[in-house]
Amino acid sequence: MTPRTPGAALVIPDSLLAKEATDVLREHSTDLLFNHSIRVYLFAAEQGRQKKLRFDSELLYVAAAFHDLGLIKKFASADERFEVDGANAARQFLSAHNIAEDQVQTVWEAIALHTTPGIPKYMGPEVALLNSGVLLDVVGVGFDQFPAELREEIVAKYPRTNFKGGFVREYFAGFAHKPATTYGTVNAAVCERFMPGFKSPNACDLIAGSPWSH
Repeated sequence: MTPRTPGAALVIPDSLLAKEATDVLREHSTDLLFNHSIRVYLFAAEQGRQKKLRFDSELLYVAAAFHDLGLIKKFASADERFEVDGANAARQFLSAHNIAEDQVQTVWEAIALHTTPGIPKYMGPEVALLNSGVLLDVVGVGFDQFPAELREEIVAKYPRTNFKGGFVREYFAGFAHKPATTYGTVNAAVCERFMPGFKSPNACDLIAGSPWSH
């Protein structure tokens, strides 16, 4: 594996593992999700460099490459959160390459938690950075703090063609068949927006309806 080094160069890792991860992403993903995933890595890696974090660029790259593959039919389960599906796909990929279990677990956690607010920033650097890269690319968190010239260079190479509307449609399509898995996540609001009559369960109702007498 690539050693953890501060200030890693802002380039896509060129290891065999990273190249094979790119091949998986390219083969199974859409153009929109491919460009999004690469931008997420580049944004995350630069954020790590700015914060002088020691992170494994190869692990971060694999996490970025697989983070949305759970939205793709080939990797989607019937009853797991799409984030878990992507994390499981990454685990299978890394295990097949004989990557150490602690490193596999790091990637699994990064992907599984990448849409969970408030938690990843307190975890290891790869987990925190994947989340921050996603937040920057999807909702613009940290937009003004990221170097504008570099941001524009990244977007020029990996375009955001009709990204806002296109991403929401592809995002929803990835878990439309299992809306119950979005309970307690930001994705429940996406289902409520696109599915007439769908209402995510309310925790208060679940507590009141529990079998406990009081």
